Amino acid sequence: MSDLAKGFMEGVVLTGHGGLEKLEYRDKLPLPVPAENEVLVKVHAAGINNTDINTRIGWYSKTVTGDTNQVAEDGLKDNADDGSWSGEPLAFPLIQGADCCGEIIAVGAGVDKNRIGERILIRPMQQNLNQKGELKSITMGSECNGGFAQYTKALAHECYPVDSNLSSIELASFPCAYSTAENMIDRVQVNETDTVLITGASGGVGSAAIQLAKRRGAKVIAVCAKSKAESVLAVGADKVLAREESILLHQARESVDVVIDLVAGDSWSELIDVLKVRGRYAVAGAIAGPIVEMDVRTLYLKDLTYYGCTFQPASVFENLVRYINDGEIKPLVSKVYELAQIKEAQTDFLNKTYTGKLVLSVSK
Repeated sequence: MSDLAKGFMEGVVLTGHGGLEKLEYRDKLPLPVPAENEVLVKVHAAGINNTDINTRIGWYSKTVTGDTNQVAEDGLKDNADDGSWSGEPLAFPLIQGADCCGEIIAVGAGVDKNRIGERILIRPMQQNLNQKGELKSITMGSECNGGFAQYTKALAHECYPVDSNLSSIELASFPCAYSTAENMIDRVQVNETDTVLITGASGGVGSAAIQLAKRRGAKVIAVCAKSKAESVLAVGADKVLAREESILLHQARESVDVVIDLVAGDSWSELIDVLKVRGRYAVAGAIAGPIVEMDVRTLYLKDLTYYGCTFQPASVFENLVRYINDGEIKPLVSKVYELAQIKEAQTDFLNKTYTGKLVLSVSK
């Protein structure tokens, strides 16, 4: 008898905030049962991303002031109550995994049975049905179980059919990184007249932002490690600046219309220096450290606009799926791991060895 028939599945659970020891691979997890308006999804693949790692190590806690690698060495030891992205305590054990590509294999009441067999992507940031307003959201693998298991369940309307020749491994590289990038680019209304500087450009979100900004006709300047310059140029960047050097060595002050920032850290002020008068700055990450020094006079004297980008309207993911189906964007998968290799995958991710995405192959 199969584990599905027995009501069990394999998966990885997070037992609390901390280091890699908090991730446990188990082979007899209870199988999810779809409730009304939900579907049961056989997970084909799940991506590795900052959101899941930051949640595991409790990096979102206000007690943390260092970069992600500094905290990730051991993780928080106090099981911080504000360690999730929402600031609310998490319920452990939790199955993480914000990125999920899979197939609908069963439906709950109120869902058309014709949806069984659809290959889908699950929207990682979803509307919280218990609270009103689009800024009341939950995230896959944070406030609900995610894709680091053989099966998961989700609201039917948050499961988007994909019509693409891409593999499920490739499709799983899109949801979290590309929706984060598209949300930033959409918020600042990047267009064909813009010069856009993107930090962390070799990572999942950064490499996605290059493609999505180029899709809108913008000129892209990418900041990444010297060793990754060629691969970032291959993604579509027009110019690459070495992360190891001052941005101002090779980029003039007031020469950039938009900054898409995923890094922050000690060199943050240089990003503001290169922005033109009335430039736009968007941020959705701070892997080099969340505490920066700002001269408020620069903000108002240059008439700048700052955008903090987390919450996403459904239109962002709808557009992303359309880009995928139309072949307008391409996946950038650097390495594939088995689900049981999640600790190795997250270690490689933190070491920033690869350009683009790392993906777990979950179900064959």
